[in-house]
Amino acid sequence: MKKNLLFVIDSLKTAGAEKSLVTLLSMLDYSVYSVDLLLFAHGGELEELVPEEVNILKPLKYTNFSELDLIDSLKYSVVNREYKMLSARFKYSTRLRKREYSNPQKAMLFWQSVSSVIAENPKEYDVAVSYAQGIPTYYVAEKVKAKSKFAWVNVSYQLNEKEKNFQRIFYDQYNKIVAVSDSTKEVILEAFPDYKDKIHVIYDINNPNFISNMAELENSYEDSFDGLRILTIGRLANQKGYDIALETCRKLKEQGIHFRWYVLGKGPLKKEIEDYIERHNLNGHFILLGVKANPYPFIKNADMYVQTSKFEGFGIAIAEARMLNVPVVTTRFDAVYSQMIDGKNGLVVDMNSTAVCDGILKLIGSKELRENIANYLEAEKKGNVEEIEKFYQLIG
Repeated sequence: MKKNLLFVIDSLKTAGAEKSLVTLLSMLDYSVYSVDLLLFAHGGELEELVPEEVNILKPLKYTNFSELDLIDSLKYSVVNREYKMLSARFKYSTRLRKREYSNPQKAMLFWQSVSSVIAENPKEYDVAVSYAQGIPTYYVAEKVKAKSKFAWVNVSYQLNEKEKNFQRIFYDQYNKIVAVSDSTKEVILEAFPDYKDKIHVIYDINNPNFISNMAELENSYEDSFDGLRILTIGRLANQKGYDIALETCRKLKEQGIHFRWYVLGKGPLKKEIEDYIERHNLNGHFILLGVKANPYPFIKNADMYVQTSKFEGFGIAIAEARMLNVPVVTTRFDAVYSQMIDGKNGLVVDMNSTAVCDGILKLIGSKELRENIANYLEAEKKGNVEEIEKFYQLIG
């Protein structure tokens, strides 16, 4: 008899956790497991890559309601006498407008405002997995019946006391907590030292064969540019350090470098980034490409991959660049040394624009360094598909 699994994640947009989950799902043995997948937002670019054996559950009633515009949500509430969902939605949106909130704070506000109108999952599972912190974690803890529950943590961010106390209520209900890197595990233990015996490390799974095949499927850059192509992938948000990237871009331009810096991603900082580009005349130098379901041709055809993140749980885009033999320049975020060897498979630099610029110039300026890094990338181990065995051991 097959073991019933449930995975829960916010969406399947093209971010690191989402890519990791799709890769994991592509490697599961469906003769052994029956898999349901719950999303809090549908229509993400990676949904088309989910194996056909996976049952993507219908959107929650509140998910559908929250996607209605204000007028339609009012009409729905009156016609269906569904005033609790309307009240919950207003409560959350009102609290959200009061000030700027971090992602953990937004998730906490959402659950405090809305959880009472989110129905419990009617099915009982052998294993339920929240594959991201925040709302998926809260949902699996409170709304899902399962013999075992596992929580993935894929971002290394600090929590204040209020956030710790709130999250503890939910993490206490999990059998195991999975960190995607050793540094992420350390951050969790700083907040919850008594969880030492329930934390495991399973790295985001990267399948080099999948990525290599995807890199050959489509075209990438459609311009005829013949200079240095730099690529960055990541949500347009503070975590990814786009302030550092933009300042670095400006400095490269001032030094007369013949380059274009392409960015794959979308997010709340898009207008701010566009304003900076316009203000500093970086049009044609810093180019926002939006989101691509298949980023791998862009990685493969880049001359250099640059990551300016301020914090990461693992840094899956760096792993993808390495698998496609593209040299990396990255900031020194907490988890960076789980995969980077400075001077061997790329350069690890301080978290500021001067250091990133110097790293790029160093790579451009030394043919010997480029060749050494290229040779190392060709020879180094590709991917970590063996991590699936850790998953199998975890779920039993």
